[in-house]
Amino acid sequence: MAAAQHFADRLIAAVRSKGNPVLVGLDPRAENLPPGLIAGEGLEATASGFAKFCAGVIDVVAPLVPAVKPQAAFFEQLGVAGMRALKETIDYAASKGLLVILDGKRNDIGSTAAGYAEAYLGPAGASPWGCDALTVSPYLGDDSLTPFVNVATARGAGIFVLVKTSNPGGKRFQDIIADGRPMYRHVADHVESLAAQTAGSGGYGCVGAVVGATYPAQLAELRQAMPHTWFLIPGFGAQGGTAKDCAPAFDTHGLGAIINNSRGLIFAHSRPEYRDRFGSPQWQSAIEAASRDMIEQLRAETSAR
Repeated sequence: MAAAQHFADRLIAAVRSKGNPVLVGLDPRAENLPPGLIAGEGLEATASGFAKFCAGVIDVVAPLVPAVKPQAAFFEQLGVAGMRALKETIDYAASKGLLVILDGKRNDIGSTAAGYAEAYLGPAGASPWGCDALTVSPYLGDDSLTPFVNVATARGAGIFVLVKTSNPGGKRFQDIIADGRPMYRHVADHVESLAAQTAGSGGYGCVGAVVGATYPAQLAELRQAMPHTWFLIPGFGAQGGTAKDCAPAFDTHGLGAIINNSRGLIFAHSRPEYRDRFGSPQWQSAIEAASRDMIEQLRAETSAR
């Protein structure tokens, strides 16, 4: 079997091909879906509606953006039916040429961590779930990350480690001062070390970092401290992060970060600026318009191209 292409190099190629770093979060919520997508009652009907909705989102964004990020929790809450819908969503996104980053925030120690890595990491044919990358929590220690790094390296996959998250409560632990520096800086140092050790031809490692757009000063600080680390940036849009806030995340070539937007894109039909133009009957047109608007905002305010 030929060696798998490096994840970060594939991500760079995808971003350059689409000319933007937009990551579309697939967070299906029954109460926000356009009418008619969930036909019937119960978990099976809801899961089927989620799969249809996500496929409809993918159809719109596949020509526009490099990657999507299914949030596992929204599927897991529906049990077996939801997990089937998640698998359908992952496979459909991959069939449309999109990179798939699963937002699962997994971790454990030893063989359990290895089990998570074996399950999720590696595109179709390399792992049961067929994901290109997975979000991972670091707070069980450096040895808990090793199985993920090993599997990712072997399979041409990636991981994004939580470093400085976008939620207000993240600072409760991430900003605790230890040995004279915030805890997130200690995590960042280890992630950067792993990224440097696994760097591909584009200079970025298969180990990335989750760093929120809601903390632009720390985003700039971490970009300087983590030159080999690709950032996954949540917090754009609904959580208050802006394109200008994301600007420090990019390197001098306009690379190094992918910007997630979930609710602001997939439920654009209910946002005031799109509701009157499109509304629920044209929910896919609203997603396209919102996606194009985000791409233009990033082009205007950042070096991303």
